[in-house]
Amino acid sequence: MKQHLSALLGGLILHVATQAAAPDGERIVDTRTGQSLSQPELLARLRQADFLLLGEIHDSPVHHRIRAELITTLGARTVAAEHMDRGRRFSAGPAERIRTDLEAAGFDAAAWQWPVHEPLFGGLARAGIDVIGANLPREQARNVVRSGSSALPADIAATLALGPLSDTATQALDTDLLESHCGQLPASRVPAMRLAQRARDGAMATELTHLTERPAILVAGNGHVRGDYGVPQLLAHLKPDARIVSIAFEETGDGPDTSRSPHTYSYVWYTAPTPRTDPCTGFSGKR
Repeated sequence: MKQHLSALLGGLILHVATQAAAPDGERIVDTRTGQSLSQPELLARLRQADFLLLGEIHDSPVHHRIRAELITTLGARTVAAEHMDRGRRFSAGPAERIRTDLEAAGFDAAAWQWPVHEPLFGGLARAGIDVIGANLPREQARNVVRSGSSALPADIAATLALGPLSDTATQALDTDLLESHCGQLPASRVPAMRLAQRARDGAMATELTHLTERPAILVAGNGHVRGDYGVPQLLAHLKPDARIVSIAFEETGDGPDTSRSPHTYSYVWYTAPTPRTDPCTGFSGKR
């Protein structure tokens, strides 16, 4: 009953929000057509999905808040998350214990810059929605970097073998890895880092297939929900008949119109930029 009421409340909040003008800089775009759509139109489409992958810019509280409201409106009972390891679970408890309970479930509050993610996990907790970990444990990822494919867990190795990347997708992933490391990642280390990234995506895709609720929902960074080299690419091989929907949450800027994303997402939800400093400023040779 509590969850049902929370879902109704979340739906009411989202419904009311759609009746007013969208916040400055906020826009939802269908990447197939470049056309904008309303939140009710998007919700109607999402309810038809088997798998729903919701991206994020990690340090945007706005993205986390919107996703919590969206997930609550969809009436989900369980959500898989990049932010916790496989086998871990976070269940709703007293509001004052959200961080403590998250950390007990393996959430690294310092690494994820708490309380940036509080609008997501706090919103899910208040709605009575459980969160299960979907990521590869950090030490396993480090072993993959050090030892290569021999360090892959058997189920992840099988998943990756089922869905190898195209040359174009491999190049796109390598470029993004270099950019995320501010151009300071030595070329010799790119293949190992690529395999670790693929292993994480393989873990998330595998965990999603274990969820029986539809749509099965994942919250993760935008890179993980890309259709060309992320979790959707692997899901398409694991569940070839499934309806897979991915949403990137990105930010508008002063540059050219970004109504058509260069990435392979189903939809892009644009919001106003979050004030931040350049994370690459401290790197030698960068700006």
